[in-house]
Amino acid sequence: MKRPTIDDIARRAGVSKGAVSFALNGRPGVSSETRRRIQAIASELGWQPNSLARALFDGRPDVLGLVVDRPARTLGLEPFFMQLISGIEATLSAASVGLLLQMTEDHEAEIGIYRRWWAQHRVAGVFVVDLRAEDARIAVLEELRLPAVVIGGPEGTGRLPAVWIDDGGALSAVVEHLAGLGHRRIARVAGPRELRHTQVRTEAMRATAARLGVRSSTVYADYSGESGERATLDLLRGPGRPTAIVYDNDVMAVAGTAAAREAGISVPSELSVVAWDDSALCLLARPHLTAVSRDIAAFGAHAARSLLDLVQGGEVTDTRQGDPRLVSRGSTAPCPPDADA
Repeated sequence: MKRPTIDDIARRAGVSKGAVSFALNGRPGVSSETRRRIQAIASELGWQPNSLARALFDGRPDVLGLVVDRPARTLGLEPFFMQLISGIEATLSAASVGLLLQMTEDHEAEIGIYRRWWAQHRVAGVFVVDLRAEDARIAVLEELRLPAVVIGGPEGTGRLPAVWIDDGGALSAVVEHLAGLGHRRIARVAGPRELRHTQVRTEAMRATAARLGVRSSTVYADYSGESGERATLDLLRGPGRPTAIVYDNDVMAVAGTAAAREAGISVPSELSVVAWDDSALCLLARPHLTAVSRDIAAFGAHAARSLLDLVQGGEVTDTRQGDPRLVSRGSTAPCPPDADA
């Protein structure tokens, strides 16, 4: 069934499209009687406003979109996205703007969603998360001219504005902290290899470890507790067992700490552990986990304000958010004196 349009209303009412637009958007230019007649016809036809057209017409977006290309089981367990979405939603709610959230486990399907949203005028703009090293989404969104803000970057975002943090600098600070405790074999359980922020952190770890004379290694996982546990056990059972492990999220860090304990390795006296993104999970673990802390809700709120400005025709540029800080807790300690350097 064809969705009714302003053209349909104009033909039925015997007026111009401009008169219909004025009447339905509460603007002057038509009489009260004509306005009531147009509104009645629109209601009879089941007409609904076009969010993107309204945003372009009067600068007021109705709905913004977010697609998360991760397994639902992972998203439900990871505090990062819940905090990010809470920051986005709080800002949009205050502006009477909705958030359309959709999950997919396929990169091409995500691009298909953007094309469908654009064709159907479902959203006035989108947030882009989990930036990849070679990210086809950027070119597609530029082609569609669909307003978008990338949460990540700043490299690889094309002409799209980005809100980002210094992942490399934060990872370097973690390695420096562990090296200062005497650790000379530091491993990292990273997220998916194809993500740009994973690669930025990997390069920062390699460069910082080389500068400090520390041996480093990185293994890749998928942010789930199961993958964090497997990666931890592989590292602890392999040659040159690390004396410290850095995890790319809190879920893997908690699972890895439990796996080490079950393998008979004490944290922190035999193994130091650092989690990325402080959360309530880090305080539920025993011992409490040393963690990289940042205000994720504020991060999401800033991205939301940027996209609202962009949709309303404002000039939006790349923005670096406040630098993360390392919160030291009971999961890190000096390297054991008998550890083989």
